[in-house]
Amino acid sequence: MSIKELLLNGTSFLLLMKEYAVDIADIKIKDEDVLNVQFLQHPQVTKESICIEGKNKDGIINFFGTLHYNLRSKLAVFEMQGFERSAVQELT
Repeated sequence: MSIKELLLNGTSFLLLMKEYAVDIADIKIKDEDVLNVQFLQHPQVTKESICIEGKNKDGIINFFGTLHYNLRSKLAVFEMQGFERSAVQELT
């Protein structure tokens, strides 16, 4: 199970994305492949600093925070510590 799938199982993460009008299909977890390898090596409760990129009609939002996870229980929680926005006109 991927990090994104684990996060989408949680109501609080879905509410966070809804608050910022981010479409779930447009979520990208930076370095997700590396983190998935670490998950397999350390399935116990662990935490990692991550960046989640989301898109909405106004542009891109990067969410920074800590991911707490336990693969044995198939749980993941994102603790947001900050974010930054990039407007659409800045992207072109």
